[in-house]
Amino acid sequence: MPATVEKKRYTYKDYAELPEGAPYQLIEGELVMTPSPAPYHQLISIRLATSLANHVMSKKSGMVLYAPIDVYLDEEDTYQPDIIFISKERMGMVGEKKIEGAPDLVVEILSPSTAYYDLRKKFHKYEKHGVKEYWIVDPELKSVEVYANKNGKFVQEQSATSEGKCVSKKAVEGFEVEVKNIFSESV
Repeated sequence: MPATVEKKRYTYKDYAELPEGAPYQLIEGELVMTPSPAPYHQLISIRLATSLANHVMSKKSGMVLYAPIDVYLDEEDTYQPDIIFISKERMGMVGEKKIEGAPDLVVEILSPSTAYYDLRKKFHKYEKHGVKEYWIVDPELKSVEVYANKNGKFVQEQSATSEGKCVSKKAVEGFEVEVKNIFSESV
């Protein structure tokens, strides 16, 4: 588990006072240190983010951003997802220093130090705050799981391991990705 800073509860105000680039996320009132990701994690991230960004730019449908970017959900929860998409209609949530609310799409790429948070605490907060789709990417298993928010609960709509296609059905119209293309270990 990542290291945490000692204090009972932190708020966004405490978080905002950290130096720019400090490797922390605010998760349920805890400052959780998240170490830099491994090169393979970053390779997966850039492939998926580039594919998504190219699609979004060609359709002029919104904005794609990637970590580190602060996503403020409430006073005790400010996360730095690996990749986010915000639709053109919801661009008002893009503040000067942070995203102020739940993006349409959140992608988290699992790593040993963050998987617990991504699969448990952040999963439930994204669900509660109205993220339309949550993609969980597992580099070790070479898998992608796609969850859609239906009536305030995430429902797994797709899963692909090593091969197959994942399609955004709720958040990014027309976006799909071949799983083998994001997990290839060759450059």
